[in-house]
Amino acid sequence: MFNTVTGLSVSLVQRYLPSPFVFSTLLTLFVLGAGMVSTQQTLPEMVQHWSAGFWTLLGFAMQMGLIFVTGHALASAPVINRLLDRLATLARSPGQAVVMVTLVALAGCWLNWGFGLVIGAVFARALARKVEGVDYPLLVASAYSGFLIWHGGLSGSVPLSLASGGDSLHHITAGVLSDPIGVSQTLFTSLNLTIIALLVIGLPLLNRAMHPRQQAKVADPTRLVESRSEQPRRDTPAQRLDDSRLLGLGLVAIAAIYLFNHFSSKGFVLGLDVVIAIFLFSGLLLHGTPERYMRTVDESVRGISGIVLLFPFYAGIMGMMMGANGEGISLGRQITETFVSWSSTDTFPLLAFLSAGLVNVFVPSGGGQWAVQAPIMLPAAEALGVSPTVTAMAIAWGDAWTNMIQPFWALPLLGIVGLGARDIMGYCLIMLVYSGLVISGALYFMT
Repeated sequence: MFNTVTGLSVSLVQRYLPSPFVFSTLLTLFVLGAGMVSTQQTLPEMVQHWSAGFWTLLGFAMQMGLIFVTGHALASAPVINRLLDRLATLARSPGQAVVMVTLVALAGCWLNWGFGLVIGAVFARALARKVEGVDYPLLVASAYSGFLIWHGGLSGSVPLSLASGGDSLHHITAGVLSDPIGVSQTLFTSLNLTIIALLVIGLPLLNRAMHPRQQAKVADPTRLVESRSEQPRRDTPAQRLDDSRLLGLGLVAIAAIYLFNHFSSKGFVLGLDVVIAIFLFSGLLLHGTPERYMRTVDESVRGISGIVLLFPFYAGIMGMMMGANGEGISLGRQITETFVSWSSTDTFPLLAFLSAGLVNVFVPSGGGQWAVQAPIMLPAAEALGVSPTVTAMAIAWGDAWTNMIQPFWALPLLGIVGLGARDIMGYCLIMLVYSGLVISGALYFMT
């Protein structure tokens, strides 16, 4: 029965889910029309919000591109390939392979979402090379399922925003909070740890149960072979300089001092820039020389077309969601206030989670979503007597939850594994249902 449901989900998604670019186009037109009707704004006004937001994520898009490129280049180093291949030999069956990649992705995304996406994708490729008969789309979907816990982990933008304190926190929470709230009150509460524990236990078992009993879609072996760029020539002084290990080690030494200063002054804070630096200079160290590393990066760049194309469109959608009319009403605000109006003290955390899940489909950015919902949700929580930290984490989990049906964040992973969104989203839909029940139950019964 379960495999029948899974097969139906996969079949429906492959038949009806449009490509990520078309998906973003449909969302753009939907939000444009909904904003005009709901907030009584004209077409030129909504287009103005769209254009104002269109370029706001360029810096973040560059970071995402670098996460993919530097992570893939690091994973392409011969020593990393050998390590992952050895780890992959521990899986003796397709079911074990699915469980292993899920656990590795969950651990990686808890540490840092960018690291988790890359390591999950690369490990999925390694397992596909080693384990006969494993369903490749399910293996990749299992790697992506680790992304469910990112906002309850060390790189979650909402708990990190709460920990920062100051005027920015005071402003974004509409005056409810200003003093820093440590991660002991957000990430390491019994509520957050319970949700993570249930997902860490349940997701690997769920993913394993979804493995097809017959006709598994195995990966094409020719697409799993890691490319090997030809060795650079050393016939001239310039070519020998390009292939100099001393130059590479010099850059790595400078980076080591930078990272030492960062961790000694700020503690174990893995911001996105720090993760990129670790990927970049570790890759340079393992490849040995600037020329060899550059050739690997050149191969990796080919996989970021989706990131380059789609980020401006989602930034435009975010601009329309946040774009307010003359009375200060925006579509994002209306969605949030609707859920608030349905709430009571008992149901507020659950409805905050559900509203965040809905908003995340249109604003797939943790920081952007926090900016949309925090000024409304936190004052409402204070009025109802609900803990602001519970409310904030409900928003965080809502943001993470619907990533399972939002192909936006799967793009870096899909670029590494060579699949499309249609290949994995049917499985992700089942993961969405399970994780939604787990998180909803915890928010309702433990708050």
